[in-house]
Amino acid sequence: MPVSVISGAGIGLRIPHAQQLLADETLVIPWLEILADNWMAAGGLNKYLLQAISERCPVVLHSVGLSLGGPNALDFDYLTQIKNLKQQTGAHWYSEHASFSGDADFKVADLLPLPYTQEAVMHISQRIKQTQDFLGERILLENVSTYMSCRHNELSEGEFIAAVAKEADCYLLLDINNAFVTSVNLGQSMQAFIDAIPVERVKQIHLAGFEDKGEYLLDAHNHPVDPQVWSAFSTFIEKHGAIPSMIEWDSDLPSLPRLLQERQLAADILQTKVNEQDNLQGAEQCA
Repeated sequence: MPVSVISGAGIGLRIPHAQQLLADETLVIPWLEILADNWMAAGGLNKYLLQAISERCPVVLHSVGLSLGGPNALDFDYLTQIKNLKQQTGAHWYSEHASFSGDADFKVADLLPLPYTQEAVMHISQRIKQTQDFLGERILLENVSTYMSCRHNELSEGEFIAAVAKEADCYLLLDINNAFVTSVNLGQSMQAFIDAIPVERVKQIHLAGFEDKGEYLLDAHNHPVDPQVWSAFSTFIEKHGAIPSMIEWDSDLPSLPRLLQERQLAADILQTKVNEQDNLQGAEQCA
């Protein structure tokens, strides 16, 4: 399996692209994010595809099914599958969302935001600690897109994410598209959110496209990255350095070449910052 570190710009692997990626040996993709929920069925073609892919490219795992903020006990059967998949693929890390998906009686096919309260900080932090103890490593926590705010909020979203990361001692996955969608939908400042989170804990960045529904933005992952999201990403990288970043595109999937064009835009922004850092180090050594 590849032992390369995760760096540069990657893509989220989707099943329709998997065989094409394997068939073209000229394709060079620095790393792939695997949506674990799509690959956890026992046996079958997917298992062999995933094994072949993980032998070719470094991968990380991402999931949507743990319901970290939910009221029910953590699903350790699910986490066992995650742990097995991580071992099978050699994935460098695992990420989940700061959200919940219902309770024992009612499930929703969405990632619901938590109330931003001190009680919720302690609740999800404890569950993250349990998850990390079980997996034997820190996980990455991702901010979600939201369409409503809780009247009981005591913290801003950025303050909430920062408090959870500190209490749980976890890493963060910063989704800049989600931050933008939330800022528009709730009339809030995306920059205030980004400024509040502890950048030193951000280990990965998500970029994606949304669908403009007129009265709100839908985090549909079915369009190219919006220019305003690209601008926020470029500003973030310029200020904080090159952090592994990737393109999520889940609905109305483009061709693999079109997806890789989008990836290249992220790669160019990251490489510009790397070049700047290299030039600065060179100048310091000559001084």
